[in-house]
Amino acid sequence: MSTQMNPNNHLVIMAGGVGSRFWPMSTEECPKQFIDVFGTGRTFIQMTYDRFKGLVAPENVWVVTSQKYAGIVAEQLPDMPKGNILLEPCRRNTAPCIAYVSWRIKAKNPKANLVVTPADHLVTDVVEFQRVISSALKFTAETDAIVTLGMHPTRPETGYGYIQADMQEPSLRNREIFRVDSFKEKPDLATAQEYLKSKDFFWNSGIFIWNVSTIVNSLRIYEPEISNIFEDLLPVYGTDQEQKMINLKFPLCPSISIDYAVMERADEIFVFPADFGWSDVGTWGSLHTLAEKDANGNSAIGENVKFYDSKNCVVHTTEERRVVVQGLDGYIVAEKNNTLLVCKLAEEQRIKDFSAE
Repeated sequence: MSTQMNPNNHLVIMAGGVGSRFWPMSTEECPKQFIDVFGTGRTFIQMTYDRFKGLVAPENVWVVTSQKYAGIVAEQLPDMPKGNILLEPCRRNTAPCIAYVSWRIKAKNPKANLVVTPADHLVTDVVEFQRVISSALKFTAETDAIVTLGMHPTRPETGYGYIQADMQEPSLRNREIFRVDSFKEKPDLATAQEYLKSKDFFWNSGIFIWNVSTIVNSLRIYEPEISNIFEDLLPVYGTDQEQKMINLKFPLCPSISIDYAVMERADEIFVFPADFGWSDVGTWGSLHTLAEKDANGNSAIGENVKFYDSKNCVVHTTEERRVVVQGLDGYIVAEKNNTLLVCKLAEEQRIKDFSAE
């Protein structure tokens, strides 16, 4: 059977983050994954859902999020079953998140083949994205491999982790997939420049593909403290007792990422180097890089923005106000919820402090 709409294909969207890096647009009440950053009429989580259409049936889409965001998810993704919105009572990083949804899916379909993705990334070439995902799903359906997507780096980026691949010999079943040599933390600029030259290093996208048996078995081996919790809950998945028991047991999980829990420890780890216009759009600076710009390097997201004697600015005002920017170079101007931010792009790391005041 083709991986196109294979009934065993499942999509897991991790949407529990509370980041406010796009303050004042994003807040703890409505974080980045639920906002329309590009002014397209679709939020990040909706764009994530959209690009899997044709690959995964709506009833096989799962979202893991915080209890406070249950209503937003249901409102923004009305086509998926509400019972597939899994609610974490507290934050415990990505390994417990993935463990919970993996056991939950396994209880429903032991042959499930999973794609796990963050809710808040950008992909510009959806056709190529779907080709890569479809190819990777076929690979993991036939093997016990864990596959992560590695993005071809286009610049010496210090804000992403990297994957070092063994590019000498591709896998036998798929010539586009290679073994992972190692995972690298976010580098300094000099190291990132070396990575860019070597051609063996790829940005770590945080997108994973595996069959459910593989990830469950890996968690059993490397994180038994986590796996035992969700294994013991098998009788309650899909019942009216599930949320009560998750609220009780989930906080007992250690807080650990899937990278540390499994990816850096397991043997059958592969990377699929790809290029489909990916970005995690983690900063105002990255939004400025990705958005359309005028001849002076200004990008405006909003209907009524005028620039005079200004350059290299990013303006985000979608509340139908008239905005005039004069004499600025390298600034963020953003308005939301009666808050106006004017901040140097070079100092956007201070936004977290402003948002907490």
